[in-house]
Amino acid sequence: MPVTPEDVLKTLSAIRDPDLGKDIVTLGFVKDLAIDEGRVSFTIELTTPACPAKETFQETATELVGALEGVEEVDVTMTSRAPQPHRTPDTPPDILPEVAHIIAVASGKGGVGKSTVAANLALALAADGARVGLLDADIYGPSQPIMFGLKEQPQATADRKILPLEKYGLKLMSLGFIADERMPVIWRGPLVGKMVQEFLANVEWGELDYLIVDLPPGTGDAQLTLVQSAPLSGAVIVTTPQEVALEDVVRALRMFQRVNVHILGLVENMAYFICDECGKRHDIFSSGGGRAAAEDLGIPFVGEIPLEAAVCEGGDAGTPAVAADPGSAVAAAFTEIARSVAANTSIATMKENVSQRELADISDKRRETEEDS
Repeated sequence: MPVTPEDVLKTLSAIRDPDLGKDIVTLGFVKDLAIDEGRVSFTIELTTPACPAKETFQETATELVGALEGVEEVDVTMTSRAPQPHRTPDTPPDILPEVAHIIAVASGKGGVGKSTVAANLALALAADGARVGLLDADIYGPSQPIMFGLKEQPQATADRKILPLEKYGLKLMSLGFIADERMPVIWRGPLVGKMVQEFLANVEWGELDYLIVDLPPGTGDAQLTLVQSAPLSGAVIVTTPQEVALEDVVRALRMFQRVNVHILGLVENMAYFICDECGKRHDIFSSGGGRAAAEDLGIPFVGEIPLEAAVCEGGDAGTPAVAADPGSAVAAAFTEIARSVAANTSIATMKENVSQRELADISDKRRETEEDS
């Protein structure tokens, strides 16, 4: 008996997405199913290029379908399409319509390595195949020009849109590309907010899976402008292990929660140091504070980053750790964090979209009931 599409889909329904908790057929991941005599081909479209289960899905699907009677060859194509988050009626329609996810990287205080995390998070997502932009929204102290070794000024399009600079596969924008690096930015809060809006609305970002926004420390004008002007998919909070940093993390977290921004995860930076001489782990700034805080606050803990000289040296030299040495332990830590953030983003977005559809269904049924009465 020749194999049928129903046979293939029933077989593939045994593969469950561990994050979303449903099988890939129910989730609508299986596309373009075609059967030509004994050859079966189909596409599995995931919600993020950074899906850690991508290879497992492909191998399992090939094995299961290949075991069906009458199947001689299986061709599985893996693609991805990030689901768009729900846009409220208050969201300006012209704000980044081609960007699937906008993710803020924030901290309650300075000196925790937030910009380092933002840069390497963006690079790790891009290394997994995502289209990524990085916006340096720290107006008073832009760090990304130094971290990426860029000094040239961006160009403009014919319709006066700013073209972001590009390096290591990322699209990059920062006030540091425009302003004199030797002159301080002495602006009141409204001007800071206006500049953040300019970077959102008047930069030619194009189609992106992720726009990572490196926010300044604290909970001020840049943060409020971002959450009021753009449809954020969520925020990643950066801390170090010691208590004084964790107290400020709570303030940053509460700010995002008060404006209904989903917390995608907590990252503990400078978590430990491995001695070159003795090879032992040393917890210089205490240990376990980030994980414990995440558990207490009910948010995901997405990973810890070791304290390594190469991270600082790479940032100063314009080659962040993930770009400088992709095979290093610290690059592996950033990659794991990026995949966790990508997974949490997909989960949050799909749950939100399902909730919005359910609300719409309830509203439609209520309207029909009212019309009938």
